Formats: sequence, C-alpha cells, structure tokens
Amino acid sequence: GQSGLGQAALSFAKSKAGKGLRGVHGAGARSGHRVGDEELRNQTMLGVARATANFNDLEVVAVYTKRLEGNFLKEIDSGYPRGHDTEQLRMCVKGLKGVVESFTQASGRSMEQLISTLLPQVRQIVGDAVGQDGAGTSATASNFLGSPVLAGGATIAPTVLNYELDDESFEMSQISEGFVVRMCSRLDELIDPLRVHLVPKLSDDLLVGILGGMAKRMEAAIRKSKFTPLGAISLDSDVRYIMNFAKDRIDSPQLKSNVTLCKICPPLARLNQIALLMNVDDLEDVLDLISVSKRKGVWDLKLDEAKTLLSLRVDFEGEKVNDLLQMDDE
Repeated sequence: GQSGLGQAALSFAKSKAGKGLRGVHGAGARSGHRVGDEELRNQTMLGVARATANFNDLEVVAVYTKRLEGNFLKEIDSGYPRGHDTEQLRMCVKGLKGVVESFTQASGRSMEQLISTLLPQVRQIVGDAVGQDGAGTSATASNFLGSPVLAGGATIAPTVLNYELDDESFEMSQISEGFVVRMCSRLDELIDPLRVHLVPKLSDDLLVGILGGMAKRMEAAIRKSKFTPLGAISLDSDVRYIMNFAKDRIDSPQLKSNVTLCKICPPLARLNQIALLMNVDDLEDVLDLISVSKRKGVWDLKLDEAKTLLSLRVDFEGEKVNDLLQMDDE
C-alpha cells in the first residue's frame, strides 16, 4: 500500500544514520564474512540507493497518475461523443485526483519522518559549530557512509559563533573560515548521500527541512549572544552565506530566490529578519523597518522578540529599547 512504500527507506535511515560503515561492518562480522572498506562502502551506497528508491516511488507514482488522468481526459474530449455515458466516464477518470492526493500526502509524510530522523544530527552539527550546548562533549556525527562529519584540522581551535566583535576580531573573521562555512560543509556531508539519489522535488524537500532545523538551532544560539555593530554586520554576512548555500543546492528554478526560499522555510525567513533588525544604525529606524516589512508581508518577528533581540546590541540602552517598542503587535 501507499503507506508502506516508504517504510524500508525510513528503517534504513534510522539504522544507518550515525552508523554507516560501522553498522555494515558489524553485520558482516556477525555473518562471519569479512569484507574490505571498499566493499563496505559499496554495500552502504547500495543500501542508500535502495532506500531512496522507496521514497522516489511514492513521488513518481503520484506524478504518473496525474499525467494518466490528464491523458485520459484529453482522449475523452477528442474521441468520445457528448452524452451521459461520456460524462460518467469523465467523472470516473477525475476520481484519479483523489488517488494522486493520497500518494502525494504519503510521500510528504515519509519525507517528514526522514527529516525528523536526521534532525538530532543536524542539531548536534549546529551545536558543535556555534560552540554552545556542550558541543565539545557530544559524539561525532556521521554521514550515511560512516565517515565522521567534520571539517578542518582537529589540531586547530575552530572558530565559533561570536558577534561581540571589535575592529581587530572583525578583521580576523573576514579572513578566516567562519563557523557557518564549517557548519554548512558538515550538513552537506550528512545529506548528500541521500540527495544524490532522490528525485529533484524530494531532494529539495529534504534540503529545506534540514535547513529549517539548522536555522532554528542557530536562532537559539543567536539569542544567547551579544552584538556589537560590527558583529551585526558579521551576522548579515553569515545569513547571506546560508541563503547562497541553499540556492546553490536547490534544484527547482522557482525556489532559487530569497523570497521563495523564505516563503517555504519560515525559520530561514526569521534568520533574515533578525539580521535586518540587528543591523539598524539607530533605534529610531526600527519601527520604520518593521512597519515597511509588515506591509510587504515579510515580517514574522513579534515586537517582544524584536525587543529581546535589540537588547543584545551592546551599544543600545535597554531602557531606550523598551520605551521605543511600547506598542502592541497588530
């Protein structure tokens, strides 16, 4: 049935996420058959391909059923005489629309479950990158091939999230690899083995879901930080990098813009709005920014949230922030 088509893929994802080659090696040892790393890698890649094929099946059958409905209706219009029997046939064919919707919904549910399976590793990757939530003590995330999801040399202290920058530290941040670059690289390593086998729509759905989880975690880290004006500029640069990272990997041409990406991924939209808010030169500009953005339909932050975020700017007095935003959300 429809609901069972994605179960093999989900089972594989749950069993291999974070295990990869180690999981396959264990299975080989239990069976008494010793295999080399290359064979282990090939076995795992085959498992990934088979698992993603199950996800693809739901999406492909929905597309072809919709196409079949359209072809049948065209044939009825061009080859059958008008009359009661023809109308009955037309209504019967239109019943395929319900079948398409059921397959589409089943596909969506399967992808949601896959994303939920991967989100703990996404949170770990973000936590490690920003240097918060006890990142140094957590286990190393692995991709589906069992390779540690790491970037950079282990002997060099990595750059972590820091937006309380003076002139010297800001200049250093501009010439060094920041935490966002490392974080996005690790996300690539985590999901690329899946995305390469998924049909374009599902590949985009997976990417957007993972980026949404990343953006939520990053927002939580931002709320624990302090900002200088230079730090706010650095945040804007980081958010732009994330948006370009997403657009470079999205398959659908319709989604390759900041507007459409923010529409389908609200957590990314919030990051963009936070970057805009934190970069105001003067508190007097805040209300204009919020008002204009609301009229455009591109503002989700509540006034209390804006107040909390602006209070993170070390050059803004908390009392002035409170006085400025003494009004209710519309």
